[in-house]
Amino acid sequence: MGPVESLRHFIPELILLGGSLTALCLDLFLKGKRYIGWFSVLVLAAASCLLTSPREPLELFYGFFHLDSFANIFRALALIAVAATLLISFGFSPIRKDGQEGEFYGLFLLMAFALITVAAANNLLMIFLTVEFVSILSYLLTGFLKNDPKAKEAAVKYLLFGSFCSGVMLYGMSLLFGAAGSISLPSIGHALNSLPAMKPIATVGLLAFFVGLGFKISMAPFHLWAPDVYEGAPTPVTAFLTVAPKALGFAVLMRVLSAMFGTSPIESPVILMWLSILTMTIGNLTAISQKNIKRLLAYSSIAQAGYILMGLAVFPSTLGRDAILVYLFAYLFTNLGAFAIVTFIGEHTGDDEIASYAGLSRRSPVSATLLTVFLLSLTGLPPLAGFIGKYYVFAAAIEANFILLAVAAALNSAVAAYYYFRIIRVMYLVPPTDPQTSLPKPSVSSSVVTWLMFAGVLGLGLFPACFIRLILN
Repeated sequence: MGPVESLRHFIPELILLGGSLTALCLDLFLKGKRYIGWFSVLVLAAASCLLTSPREPLELFYGFFHLDSFANIFRALALIAVAATLLISFGFSPIRKDGQEGEFYGLFLLMAFALITVAAANNLLMIFLTVEFVSILSYLLTGFLKNDPKAKEAAVKYLLFGSFCSGVMLYGMSLLFGAAGSISLPSIGHALNSLPAMKPIATVGLLAFFVGLGFKISMAPFHLWAPDVYEGAPTPVTAFLTVAPKALGFAVLMRVLSAMFGTSPIESPVILMWLSILTMTIGNLTAISQKNIKRLLAYSSIAQAGYILMGLAVFPSTLGRDAILVYLFAYLFTNLGAFAIVTFIGEHTGDDEIASYAGLSRRSPVSATLLTVFLLSLTGLPPLAGFIGKYYVFAAAIEANFILLAVAAALNSAVAAYYYFRIIRVMYLVPPTDPQTSLPKPSVSSSVVTWLMFAGVLGLGLFPACFIRLILN
């Protein structure tokens, strides 16, 4: 399909791009920066309403983008994550004090545009451009608080690690292009299946390609950047980074595997199985010793990537694909809800140490209850969304006869329960240092996000059939 005809299927992207430029212009003229924030939320809502899944997959812009129901699911996930992050950031005072609140909202609209184009990218060139667009914006948002030394340090580390992994990924892409003579994923898959002599080159290229994407999803052993970056970034940005770029990284991996599955002489599922075990084990074991809740949730995010890799290890089975999608939505609701509470607590205590949560059940009973629900969902206990997500990835592993993977994941879930319950114990059983101090109510926007995520966690847990039908259809 040519560019002019493709534009009518590209309306949400155009709205986001135009909205981001408008937000940056409004920042020059409006003193009330909060209005730019609400304008950004309205732009996201408008783009969401115009998301449509075509009856038949469409090849847009001469095949550079592939619009189908799969891409539409990830577009919706990205827009939900960006909208929730913006609402959480309304109550985050460091962004307002920095004097560049309008730029923050404009950058997030650009990020939404980048993310939903990643979901539909269908050749090596567009994958590289869109993934790097997301990466550059992530570096900017991580170091957005220019007067915060931790934020600047986190941004530099993120940039250095990301640049190296992007170089490796680009090298892998060049090998795939050289072996197949095409940058289109379907053409590469077809060429490599019909040219067995090129499989060794394709194997090296595919592994190098996975290094770059492994960095994006914080997969071990490419996870070392995550704890420092998540701790140093503004808390709303941390919430976003743990969800949206990770989800879109999995979207790209699924597209690549579906196009080129079986082209490598190595056992791709076995490699992914061991990477899954390594990722969840490193994430969970390292999280045990953490005293800062943002670092703990960073290592938890690494472990969650390991669980999602269980579905990727059995890809392209239908259950494996469905398991990834269900788990990503469960993780979206749970992690954004948890970080909404963490942002609120850190805002009023000025501290992200777990010790500062002592006696939270007395100082803010509602916040303690909601955070407990989100932590239990991350643990994977019923009847919450996290349980449904883990049920699906365990079912996919067992169906594929990956018993070792299922056993390793079960043991890791037990380890994760320990450090999640440690936070709950601090909130309910450790007395506060100042029992007379109660926390104020969170902002309206933060409360809206928290309760919506809570509804998502309970809804997916109690009525999984309705949500899963909505997600997978």
